[in-house]
Amino acid sequence: MYVQQCPRTDGPGLSTLLVYVANGAAPPAPPVDPRVLAEQAIASLVMRAPEIRMAPPPGSTSGLVGLPVWMWTERGEQFLGPTRQSVSAGAVTVTAVGEVSRIVWDMGDGTAIVCGAGTPYSPGAAGASPDCGHVYAQASSRHVPGGAWPVTATSTWTITWSGGGLSGTETLELSSSAELFVGELHVLNQDGGSR
Repeated sequence: MYVQQCPRTDGPGLSTLLVYVANGAAPPAPPVDPRVLAEQAIASLVMRAPEIRMAPPPGSTSGLVGLPVWMWTERGEQFLGPTRQSVSAGAVTVTAVGEVSRIVWDMGDGTAIVCGAGTPYSPGAAGASPDCGHVYAQASSRHVPGGAWPVTATSTWTITWSGGGLSGTETLELSSSAELFVGELHVLNQDGGSR
């Protein structure tokens, strides 16, 4: 038994209410909504935008028309997944897992390239990237104020959750940006016109 006192609605003072609970049992807890726990688990996942890596490096002036550009992203679960979090309330536990399903590179020249994490460039490697690269056909200074192509990498995270008899899937996009100067190499004929 417990006493509950509330302000009166019909005038000053308090109303006193005696509440009897059979066999000393506490009132039942409200049911737990797994979707609420899923939101909490998803909010606690550590997911970061791509850490852009390129060869030639962003900001450098070594990019050239016709020269293959390699693109890749930093590794680690915060950049690619899988990252996992669980939240519990009462007897219900919900687990959320986030993983990057794709990365889209907007190269600034109207080209979009869909990749995974890409292959890091090894110094001295010749040719194009085996899985995530681009070749610019035009110099950036002719088309972009400031002279650099704006490059944006957008990762799509696929987040799945389950628990409490329910499950679901959500997606989240995170982006990073960089700039790449792409110039033109001009070859001059220096044979003096002699044949």
